[in-house]
Parts: sequence; structure tokens; C-alpha cells
Amino acid sequence: GVFMYNHLQQKVRNAEALAQKYKQQQEALSAQLQVVYEHRSRLERSLQKERGEHKKTKEDFLVYKLEAQEALNKEKQDSMNRYGALSSQHKILKNQHEDVKKQLLDLQLQHNSLKLEHRKTLETHSQKYAQLQQEKDNEVANLQDTVFKLREESKLLRKAHQEVHSQLLNAQ
Repeated sequence: GVFMYNHLQQKVRNAEALAQKYKQQQEALSAQLQVVYEHRSRLERSLQKERGEHKKTKEDFLVYKLEAQEALNKEKQDSMNRYGALSSQHKILKNQHEDVKKQLLDLQLQHNSLKLEHRKTLETHSQKYAQLQQEKDNEVANLQDTVFKLREESKLLRKAHQEVHSQLLNAQ
């Protein structure tokens, strides 16, 4: 019985030592598990923080993208409006240019016809002037002849008058 008691006691001590060993291992594992849990908890908090920052960054990016898209659309609309205004202004200026070209052509034709008319009038006036000059020269020549004849006649009449006067004096 003693042997059995010793043997059981030895088994109990061995079991207690084993239990103590297992308890220490459990405590070590529990401490390691606690460290792992704390590390996991920190990682989860860090992950949550990263997710929050990622979500905020994503929202900021979406807002930026939306604002950029709106700005781009506005710029595109403004450009289209400016293009439309410039295009209509170009058409107006092109039409004005065509009108001015047509007016220039009309004025050139009018100028040419007036030049021709002026040349004809100048020729007519030159001819008329030459004719009048010729008539004047002829008239001057005729008048000079008449003046010469009248002078001659005047001399003759003076001479005749002188003779008549002399005859009257002689008769007296």
C-alpha cells in the first residue's frame, strides 16, 4: 500500500509538476496572446484610421474630380461661346469685306468712266478753244486790216479836207 501510495504520490507530484509546467506555458502563451491581441488591436485601429483617411482622400478626390470636370465643362462652354462669337464676327467682317470690295469695284468703274468723260470733255474744250483762238486771230487780223484801211481813209480824208480848206482859203 505504501508502495502504491508512494507511486501515486510520485504520480501526483509528476502531475503537479506537469500541471505547473503547463500552467507556466499557459501563462507564457496567455502573455504572448495578450501581446498579439494588443498588437492586433493596434493594427485594427491603424487599419481603421487608414480606412478613414483613405475614405476621406477618396471623397476629396471625387470632389476635386467633380470640380475639375465642372471647371473643364465651364471652360469648354466659354471656349465654344467665344468661338461662336468670333465665328459670327468673322462672317460679319467677311460680308463687310465683300461689300467694300464690291464698292471699290463700282468706284473704280465709275472712276474709269469719269476719266474717259473728262478726257472727252478736255478734247472737246481743246478743240473749241483752238477754234475760238482761230476765230479770234482771224477777227483780230480783220480788225487790224479795217483799222489800217480806216487810217488810210482817214489820211485821205484829211488830205482832201486840207485841200478843200486850202481851196477855200485861196478862193477867199
